[in-house]
Amino acid sequence: MSWDFFVPVCVGDLVKTGGINQYVVQDVVSPKQLPSHLSKFKAALRSQGPLCILEHFDTGYSVLQHFNSVELAAKEDALDLLVQVVSGLAATLPAFFVSTSVSAAERKEKLNAVKMSVYLLCKLTETLESDSYRQSIITAPGKGGKKGKGGGEGLLQWDSEREKVLHALIQLLQLDIRSLWNLSLVEEEFISCVTCCCYKLLENPTIGHVKSKPTRDCIIHLLGILIKKYNHLLGASVKVIQLLQHFDQLSSVFAQAVFVWSTEYGLRAIIGEVIREIGQKSSEELAREGSGVKAFASFVSELGALVPELIIPNISVLITHLEGESNTMRVAVCEVLGEILVRVLCGDGLDESGKADRDRFFDTLQEHLHDTHSHVRARVLQVYTRIVNSKALPLGRYSEVMELAVGRLMDKSINVVKSAIQLLGAFIAHNPYSCKLSSADLKKPLEKETAKLRELKEKLEGKAPVAVIKASELWAAMEPELLVTVRTELEPTSNAEKEQEEEEGEDEDNGDVEEDKEEEDDRATAVKIAQYLRVNKYRNAVRLCVRAHSCFPESEMFASLSTLNPETLMYTLALIFKGSDDDSAELSQNLPPTPQKEGEKEGEDGEMKKQEMLVQYLKDTETFALQVERAISVINSMLYWKTTSVVQEAVQFCVTVCEFSVANSVSGVRKMLPLVWSTDAAIKDAVVQAYKRLYLNPQGDNIRTKAHTLVDSLSELMVDASLGTIQCLEEIVQEFFGSASNLQSTVVQVLWERFTGKRETSPLHRRASVLLLGMAARAEREVVLSNLDTLCSVALGEKVTEDFLLARDTIITICSITDHVRQSKGAPFRLPQDHQLFTCLTQALAEGVVMEDPYWQGFMEQAVRLIYFLAESPDQLCSRLLQRSARLLMDQITEGGEVNKDASQIQDGSQESNEQGEQVNCVCLAQLLALCGCVAFWQVSHLERSVSAELRRRRGEKEEREEKEKGPSSKAKQSANESAMEEELGLIGASAEDTEAELIRKICETELLAEENLLSAFLPLLVRVCSSPGRYSHPQLTTAACLALSQYMMISPSVCEENIRLMFTVLERSTFPVVRANAIIALGDLTVRFPNILEPWTQNLYARLSDEVPSVRQTAVTVLTQLVLKDVLKVKGQVSEVAVLLIDPEPHITSLALNFFNELASKDNAIYNLLPDIISRLSDPERGMTCEDFNTIMKQLFSYITKERQTESLVEKLCQRFRTARTERQWCDLAVSLSLLSMCERGFKRLQECWECYSDKLTEPGVYQPLLSITAKLRRGAKPQFKAQVDEFEKRLTAVHTRGLENVESPEMDEENPKEGGSTEKTVMRTPLATRGRTRSKRGQAKPSASSRGEESFVTPRKSRKSKKPVITFSSDEEVEDEEDAVMSENETPKVTTPIARTSRRARLRN
Repeated sequence: MSWDFFVPVCVGDLVKTGGINQYVVQDVVSPKQLPSHLSKFKAALRSQGPLCILEHFDTGYSVLQHFNSVELAAKEDALDLLVQVVSGLAATLPAFFVSTSVSAAERKEKLNAVKMSVYLLCKLTETLESDSYRQSIITAPGKGGKKGKGGGEGLLQWDSEREKVLHALIQLLQLDIRSLWNLSLVEEEFISCVTCCCYKLLENPTIGHVKSKPTRDCIIHLLGILIKKYNHLLGASVKVIQLLQHFDQLSSVFAQAVFVWSTEYGLRAIIGEVIREIGQKSSEELAREGSGVKAFASFVSELGALVPELIIPNISVLITHLEGESNTMRVAVCEVLGEILVRVLCGDGLDESGKADRDRFFDTLQEHLHDTHSHVRARVLQVYTRIVNSKALPLGRYSEVMELAVGRLMDKSINVVKSAIQLLGAFIAHNPYSCKLSSADLKKPLEKETAKLRELKEKLEGKAPVAVIKASELWAAMEPELLVTVRTELEPTSNAEKEQEEEEGEDEDNGDVEEDKEEEDDRATAVKIAQYLRVNKYRNAVRLCVRAHSCFPESEMFASLSTLNPETLMYTLALIFKGSDDDSAELSQNLPPTPQKEGEKEGEDGEMKKQEMLVQYLKDTETFALQVERAISVINSMLYWKTTSVVQEAVQFCVTVCEFSVANSVSGVRKMLPLVWSTDAAIKDAVVQAYKRLYLNPQGDNIRTKAHTLVDSLSELMVDASLGTIQCLEEIVQEFFGSASNLQSTVVQVLWERFTGKRETSPLHRRASVLLLGMAARAEREVVLSNLDTLCSVALGEKVTEDFLLARDTIITICSITDHVRQSKGAPFRLPQDHQLFTCLTQALAEGVVMEDPYWQGFMEQAVRLIYFLAESPDQLCSRLLQRSARLLMDQITEGGEVNKDASQIQDGSQESNEQGEQVNCVCLAQLLALCGCVAFWQVSHLERSVSAELRRRRGEKEEREEKEKGPSSKAKQSANESAMEEELGLIGASAEDTEAELIRKICETELLAEENLLSAFLPLLVRVCSSPGRYSHPQLTTAACLALSQYMMISPSVCEENIRLMFTVLERSTFPVVRANAIIALGDLTVRFPNILEPWTQNLYARLSDEVPSVRQTAVTVLTQLVLKDVLKVKGQVSEVAVLLIDPEPHITSLALNFFNELASKDNAIYNLLPDIISRLSDPERGMTCEDFNTIMKQLFSYITKERQTESLVEKLCQRFRTARTERQWCDLAVSLSLLSMCERGFKRLQECWECYSDKLTEPGVYQPLLSITAKLRRGAKPQFKAQVDEFEKRLTAVHTRGLENVESPEMDEENPKEGGSTEKTVMRTPLATRGRTRSKRGQAKPSASSRGEESFVTPRKSRKSKKPVITFSSDEEVEDEEDAVMSENETPKVTTPIARTSRRARLRN
């Protein structure tokens, strides 16, 4: 073969005349002739094998050249033939490589065949892939999800054919075909041909789908072979970066590819190359559009999850992106750090370098908990959550990270808050401290163990042990210095030096030498030598040792000194100091005292270390518990956020902390209970599931144990629970009893056992049991109805007066069956008057009137309610009850019954009865009056609900009977006039209902308080007690009388009109906060019932918003919120009093006021219409509100103004008010209000148009600065043209402020200024100080207290007109009457000015 095949750069190069011996395509076959040539190609393949490509290359090339005009069958045939050729070469080449006798021509032939076949196959594959993608776009799936027919068959087959191509290439390239090339250097063009085909296939958008996994794996393995065997490492890394930059979907594909290349093919260098390329991307590059930053970040993150250990060597390159502007890259790097910390740098087996890296990475993550971008903060918190769940967080960092997580709860981003809650939940669930986290429970053990540690330290310090050092260790330490001394002593010296040394020696230890001479034996001398050595007197020891040899020549101890040299002398000294095995015990007796034994010392040290560790553990646990408790208080406040996902996370957190018994955890569980009424199904379901998990899924060995556990947990929840909590709990318990559970019957049985006393339990749990029975009865009525006698005998029998609380809860349980009764359409279920239940109730109520039990009141209210719900003719029963109670009270007086011994509890001005001077017990009288009021209230309710409903039911039954009595002829006649009859029947029905309603109203008006009715006998007494607070000053009596009077006023409009002035006087002048609070609630109810009567008194209701007692203010804002939002009260300027509560010192009142405006904002334009009036009232100089408070209130109110038209209109209105404002403070308040508006272009235009309104006020800094801030806001993000207008306006403002209006404006303005300026200069006033004028309380005018009037009767105060002060008014304000105290004189009683439309009687009765 005389030619060589060179892989061309482009397909067209093969038809051009090439170089010497270069293959050139000779015959490009036309599309019509291709089928026949492909048939010849196929026949040649069968006969000649894969080398036929050398002769038929032109046929394959022609398919490429005419691809668009070639039929699909020809393309498929060509592809199939080329795959067979490549597969054939892969099968025959191994034998060729093994053969030893291979000629150069054969090798060239094989090489050309390989290059030709691979080239054609790769190019045809690329072309088919492009065509397939183009066809898939054209034939995109329609509504039915089916592809179009055009090219559908070929496209469907291409997915499978693609895999055959890749498998064939893998088989070929796996062989060592490099030997076919000279010097085994494979040409770059050949490698590029294959890699370009692979990368082309990767560009397919569906390559990341699950169905493309086989193709994806083949491409990854083929590229892995090319990188490993054919030196494609650098090219692959560059190509990965390029494709990631343009195809986001390839991030996960390349992450998987790099993982496979680094692990299966051992190409770890590819990770370094790719990471280095990404790390070198600058922030400017990543900020550009189309930079692929999302793909880079996703790739890095997924690669870190696959091979975190291989990322560590290159992590320094990635960390540079943490300082960049791309938050996506910061997130990816933080996730990689998290994977490294979880899977690599964890555990106790790390070396010092690993620990240093771990600490550095944790520090980096902690820094980005305060990242500027919320997405980064949220993802870092999620990374920490995974670290904590994997138990990879070092114990020393728990407290620090926990504190940071609690701080993130205050984040502005919802996602960050959610992630912080999840992290805190993970901290608690995986905490290494304790399963019970309560700082209160940990305090005592910590104090105890700290005291024990202190005692141990004092004990060890008292002993002050000497360190124990062995003799051998001492000898080793002193040996070098001793050897120097020995050599010095044994060296020959001159006579003069010798004499001098002897004299020094004699002077130093003259006494010692004398003692040495006195020694009688060698052993005493040896002990003396050892003592010299111990006190570092080496020279004395050496000299004594030398002399001892001459004194004791026969001694074995000094025998070695017969030859005196350094070695023998050192040996003798060592023997003396360390001692031999035989005499060591004897020597030790003569040595100094021995220190403590080492074993004992180590034991005490070990105990000390254990105690220190225990104390530190308890300290860490307490710190952790305190942080959890702090987090609970914050997360509990999130339970009522508007974001559903945050509420769900908060609910889950509350469940977690409750399971770990954290202090105050039950508060969150109770607080989330009202969410069972949430309109959001997700929140409601989360709460229900939380309670089921905590309380309704008990653990136990058998059903009875589970039932006891369930009852115990529910009882604990109900102890000290509020009424609202119990009502919410009913919803969950009712759902439990309504579901099919094998625990229900056992739970009911356990509850009855506890209630009846068969099982010993506390009174609190006994009451909880009866309430739980009532909840069960709402799902299954027979639970209570079949055991009514048991309830009466146990709780309402002879011992009822001993426990009114149990009796009250029992009545609540019995009332649960009435819900079924009232919902039924049949005849009402009522019990006879002589039933045991009513006998017990009336007796207990009557006897309780003359008792002083604080719980009788609650029992009485529930008992009267039950009587009216279940008794036949309850009015007769209650009439006898009142007679009996009054008789018992009179008997107590006439018989000289027991009176309160404490004179302060006895009414000062005694209640006269029957013109005698007996004194009545104030508590008993208060209870009787409370009973009267309760009976009056439920009597009205009984008439308007039960009696009215019964009248409607009977009328309906009567109409049905009449219909049945009519014959078929009447029915036919009725069908003929169907429309007319329906209209007539409707009128008849409406007329009948109106008649019934009129009947009920007439009964209330004329009969309930008629002279023959017992209720009327108590009304004068109620009025007298309420109107004479000086005579009747007992708190309980006053409270009961006022409440009862308000209940009487519900009976009829006439009673209400007669006593309305008295009730408002009580509201304003009573000295008892509870009386004022009750009066507000009562007047709210009266406003709903008789709106026309109460409408003139609206101002007096608003006045209580400035009451000095927080509980009264709270009640007032709650009642007014309901009245306003339900459209009972018209929203007027008095709403400014509610606005003042936005700065109330009580947080709960502030939240109620905020809720009021949040709800009011949902009504169309409500706040917008009120704002000008609110500003006028709050900026009134007589109110004396500070600038800071005004700004706080206005900032909140202006946040509800979001529409541009509203903003524009408000700008004009506020600017116009500058003309009528008379004080500098009002100017400043108006300017601040303008600055708080969300100014738009239209608003700014209006502000410019109103220049004349405020331009003369700009010299005041309080006006200039707020207006200047408006320009600063408008300049942000403004268009150039608009920004120029803003700048011009700002210059104009500044010029007038600095030089004055007269020096800036036109001459025309100068002519007008003297006229306006003169009047303005005269009328400008400073804001009055707090000490001037009338003395006011913090929230408004102080009211005179009743106590200051002594014993005077609480009668209508005399009419007093205070001298009028000049009042600043605005021309655009509504005319408002002077606000004065509520008085009782007839001529000052407000008159009805605007009738308020009421709902029809029929609609109210149905409610």
